[in-house]
Amino acid sequence: MTHEWIAIVDFGSQYGQLIARRVREHKVYSRIVQPGVRVEELKGTNLKGIILSGGPASVYAENAPTCDPKLFELGVPVLGICYGMQIGCTILGARVSPAHSREYGRTEMRICDADRLLSGVPQHTTVWMSHGDQVNDLPVDFHPLAATESCPFAAVRHRDGMFYGVQFHPEVTHTPFGTEILRNFLYAICQCRGDWQMSDFVEQTVEAVRNQVGRDRVICGLSGGVDSAVTAALIHRAIGDQLTCIFVDNGLLRKNERQHVESMFRDHFHLDLRTVDWGGQFLAKLAGVTDPQKKRKIIGAEFIEAFRCEAAKIEKVRFLAQGTLYPDVIESGHKDGNLAASIKLHHNVGGLPEKLGFELVEPLRDLFKDEVRLVGEYLGLPADMVWRHPFPGPGLAVRVIGEVTAERLKILREADDILIEEIRGAGLYRKISQALAVLVPVGTVGVMGDERSYDSVIALRAVETTDFMTADFSQIPYEILGRIAGRIINEVRGVNRVVYDISSKPPATIEWE
Repeated sequence: MTHEWIAIVDFGSQYGQLIARRVREHKVYSRIVQPGVRVEELKGTNLKGIILSGGPASVYAENAPTCDPKLFELGVPVLGICYGMQIGCTILGARVSPAHSREYGRTEMRICDADRLLSGVPQHTTVWMSHGDQVNDLPVDFHPLAATESCPFAAVRHRDGMFYGVQFHPEVTHTPFGTEILRNFLYAICQCRGDWQMSDFVEQTVEAVRNQVGRDRVICGLSGGVDSAVTAALIHRAIGDQLTCIFVDNGLLRKNERQHVESMFRDHFHLDLRTVDWGGQFLAKLAGVTDPQKKRKIIGAEFIEAFRCEAAKIEKVRFLAQGTLYPDVIESGHKDGNLAASIKLHHNVGGLPEKLGFELVEPLRDLFKDEVRLVGEYLGLPADMVWRHPFPGPGLAVRVIGEVTAERLKILREADDILIEEIRGAGLYRKISQALAVLVPVGTVGVMGDERSYDSVIALRAVETTDFMTADFSQIPYEILGRIAGRIINEVRGVNRVVYDISSKPPATIEWE
């Protein structure tokens, strides 16, 4: 690894990926590594610093995750966050025990010594706490930097200046000066240059793809989303006509999705694009299925079958390109993953290469979603493609609650099209992170004209988020919501009621299934 980087040692924190993203936002490359990472793997790699993440365990519990003490002898600064602070302090001689009063949520903190880490932060500030244990006895080798009413050592520094610990979470937006704290660690303490940029990534990746592929052929599955689109554009830039793209029309797409994809990649980018019409097969397999995870598994398996049939028609293919992103890799438990539980099934990670016998090309596997969009802009993809809202792999099937039928898909497709059209027209599309319609096939009574109706409900969902790990509902003006609801009820046969989902994530997820 030639560029400078920060290693994130992940102890199972729900914020592990968020720490990595925050570091990259400061133009410093980061990677998540397991607690058992060997020191030998980190030496000679231009490592500039280490961040130890939080985690759900107690450091004094049996089988609690830990790390190699030699990490503290690498000669690079280490920042421990929450559990990471506790494990670092324990290794360096401090004692961690249950707190007299647990702290969760926003907490007032007082800085007694700003040092380099807290430079520029007000003496009295708010931080986000989430802990039941804390450092209670601090050896003379440590110097306290900040405290809260319940936590006497909310931030500390080891006397050699190479280890800092914070009991709070600077990576979340609920800590107002968290960005400054992480910047201080990266620039004032680790002496990073901050030269990580997308143009360098693109050129390095293009060269890596050429070296990996050589003169062989590559096939790439297009979905119409930004990840597969950027993957195709990046690989096409590297190997040109050696790439063939396959688009599976599963019958679960948004309105006019197929025409949009074909026009974009076949007519505009002049790619070799093959479209597979497989909607009937998907719907047949989904008949009578209501469980969301069963839907995902059926759609994943059927996608493989459709892809396999078309791929068999292409000669001398050795490689399969996938739009796998870094969160996919982590959540699916790959070798670079952390201890966090798998959140959902990713049908684009695992299974397909083994079943088809191809070697993988994954040019985006080290990037987060926002970074993929920057790559897309750099490659010249249209703005409406680059900034398109996320769309689930299983398509509208997981936005139809219960059984998926052609009639229900038609209702949802029309309602979804009205929603997107109206928020675009109101200039809200780029302000909203993700907007979607959900068909709730529960009959409710209504009045249509002079007659009573008994039709379905459409739920509208729109959220704003920076990381998709937490999200708040979008406060769309009432007049716009009213216009959307009015159009759906008047124009979409089978709907007589529209509701707006104002749940946050957590506890709710963004998708309904």
